[in-house]
Amino acid sequence: MHIQPRSFDHPDAVKLNDEVQLEYAERYGDEGDVTPLDPSMFRPPNGLYLLAYDESDAPVATGGWRAQDRNGEGYSDGDAELKRMFVIRESRGQGLARRILSALEADARAAGRTRMVLETGNQQPEAVALYVSSGYAPCEKFGYYRTYENSLCFAKPLQES
Repeated sequence: MHIQPRSFDHPDAVKLNDEVQLEYAERYGDEGDVTPLDPSMFRPPNGLYLLAYDESDAPVATGGWRAQDRNGEGYSDGDAELKRMFVIRESRGQGLARRILSALEADARAAGRTRMVLETGNQQPEAVALYVSSGYAPCEKFGYYRTYENSLCFAKPLQES
């Protein structure tokens, strides 16, 4: 497995985004995540988008971060928001999400971001377990889904300890 930076609109990223949207629809019974996203949000130094590839160069996992600062959606100055963390079913359980998460945290830290935040849902226990085991704690709700009952928000300081 190897992890590569890609643009959010790269064909492999689009393919995995379509897959994660189908999974969201299965779990939540709706159209998926409709948070407004643009490829420019993930361009360094204000973000990064990563794809993991298997030994045959097929895309199997993805994740990105985008810079956020204080606004009306509950973000704080210095936030880096995780988006589109996803591993295809056939590649789960191999530590890919944890590797991508670690790389995204390091990149956001190097870019001067002070806190990583994320929103997930109550129908994604695997995601919650990953984040909690990686040092994330529940925080005040933020973002597009902040008023939704099934939305769960987490944060982790990015300062070196």
